[in-house]
Amino acid sequence: MELRDRVALVTGAGKRLGQAMARALARRGMAVAIHHHASGPGAAELRDELRAGGGHAACFAADLSRADAAAELPRRVVAEFGRLDVLVNSAAVMHQLSFEATTPARWDEILDLNLRGVFFCTQGAAPALRSARGKVINLADVGGLQPWPEFAAHSISKAGVVMLTRVLARALAPEVTVNAIAPGSVLVPDEYDADRRDRLARAAPLGRLGAPEDAVAALLYLLEGGDFVTGEVLVVDGGRLLR
Repeated sequence: MELRDRVALVTGAGKRLGQAMARALARRGMAVAIHHHASGPGAAELRDELRAGGGHAACFAADLSRADAAAELPRRVVAEFGRLDVLVNSAAVMHQLSFEATTPARWDEILDLNLRGVFFCTQGAAPALRSARGKVINLADVGGLQPWPEFAAHSISKAGVVMLTRVLARALAPEVTVNAIAPGSVLVPDEYDADRRDRLARAAPLGRLGAPEDAVAALLYLLEGGDFVTGEVLVVDGGRLLR
């Protein structure tokens, strides 16, 4: 896919990996719809940065844990930009919450955003994506490919994203490709101390942490070079799953 002059919606683009992905797509010449919920200041800062560089960007607030808001978001983007070519489902929460400590309320909080939001946002985007012969990229996680009992609901939600990617790839073919990226330690939380960062680095055969640019490179491959790839999960973890 040639990205220049096309439109991308990146959910959760007000901070962290979503922000890095939105910035990379803007640098490829895309108009970018920057979705946010709690990260409004970061989204506005990115919008202003992209516009100052000559890009086309706008912010869209929505609580994607609500199915109606998730389905409506892509329609709002189409109303603003006139089309939608790429959907990057990046919005998610990651809570360290053991199996024993998980309550129904916390389960719903995590699954509603991480899994249900992805489903209904893609459902809302499907007509525009089919018309554009577009692409969907979901953000999974290494925790969706191996069991993390201390992140029980998160791990289960991301495993759901893996299967959802495959289901959507079948449902939206042949017009739309649907793939996922499963990052490992490419953006460590700020509160992790040096010892925890070192342990994460040593858990990967490559012996180091990754960077947002590693996940961005996977995104750009799937969008620009992966036209014959659908239903796949591209793992970006320095080999961690090999352990």
